[in-house]
Amino acid sequence: MKSKVTFAILLAITFQLLVLIGMVLQAALPLWTGSPIEVKTIPVDPRSLFRGNYARLGYEFSRIPRSAFSNPAALHKGALVYVLLSKGADGLYQFSTASVTQPSRGIFLRGRVEQARFFRNKQGYVRIRYGIEAYFAPKQKALALEKQLRSGGIALLMVAPSGKARIKAIQTP
Repeated sequence: MKSKVTFAILLAITFQLLVLIGMVLQAALPLWTGSPIEVKTIPVDPRSLFRGNYARLGYEFSRIPRSAFSNPAALHKGALVYVLLSKGADGLYQFSTASVTQPSRGIFLRGRVEQARFFRNKQGYVRIRYGIEAYFAPKQKALALEKQLRSGGIALLMVAPSGKARIKAIQTP
């Protein structure tokens, strides 16, 4: 009887460890298997750029007009959306199109609708979070980034084939 209880406890602990390891691996997967792209960052609020040891970042493709989506009726808070990026003349990736279905090719980011504001004339915008809005750094590096990012910067993203992205580095002007 005692060995069955011990086995059940070990099984429960092992299961919990495997779930935690799986979560860490899933979050790090884009860094290992993703394609590198560079995008322009926009400082969100220069006065409160840091909370703790991270910099809060914004992107031009974080706020997209509703008209960019072919099926705007599917847009609601928490909805999964895909933003297709194309390489610009300056070598930086920028917004191309948006969809609620996963594109079959190209570089795209997967995000969730954080806020959808529509007006009576059916116009408006959709605010999207991709999981790349914060860049964590040691305190001294974060303080230096605060000053340097006031005029913008470049984020080096690693984008997995599923559209999940992670920040690999931040380049300042």
